[in-house]
Amino acid sequence: MSLHCLALRPEPGLSATLEKARTLGLAMTGLALSEIHAIAWECPEPAGIDGLLIGSANAILHGGDNLARLEGKPVYAVGEATAAAARAAGFTVAMTGSGGLQGVLDAIAPACHLLRIAGEEHVPLTPPAGVSLAEVIAYRSCTLPLDPAAPLLASGEALVLLHSAATAAHFAAECDRLGLARGAIALAALGPRIAAAAGAGWAGVHAAARPDEANLMQLAFDLCSATRST
Repeated sequence: MSLHCLALRPEPGLSATLEKARTLGLAMTGLALSEIHAIAWECPEPAGIDGLLIGSANAILHGGDNLARLEGKPVYAVGEATAAAARAAGFTVAMTGSGGLQGVLDAIAPACHLLRIAGEEHVPLTPPAGVSLAEVIAYRSCTLPLDPAAPLLASGEALVLLHSAATAAHFAAECDRLGLARGAIALAALGPRIAAAAGAGWAGVHAAARPDEANLMQLAFDLCSATRST
């Protein structure tokens, strides 16, 4: 059996994932299972902010007019895609992480007051001593139907890539709504928390070694290679 990957993240991340799959030689189909909508937010007084903590490129892409008031603030980004979006918007990137936003926060030297620009679905963070954190919500994820991917998922040859807990939970609910057998579908998630959000009963549930896109794509490649060799 040869697995065919299905990526479900919203744009513009979906196109980036599909491009990486082509580079690796992975057979992959994309279906946005959600779309991002901006939310109006109030910007704290910029003079009191030492830097911006950004866990997704969506914070930059959907941050709206308030970003102009913060343009001189250094950005502490969760990963390279987020850092690239910040640079493209005119920000200076002070730090780029590779293992989750908490790791970035832990590496910031005190004393520092940060503004986290986040989505409605976001992981709680604990600032280290000497670092304080304010949060604003700038965007939300709105779900879309899974119907177009039903034939692939019913084939028993699908490896589904899950980039967020919200997508994982919605995907599981959509599979149940469509009567798709969980036991015929394998999952590859960005991290254990995301995998857990999909629930139980799948043909296989795998989590990336580190919570970043490169590790998730390597996991998908390894799983697909293993099925081709059996």
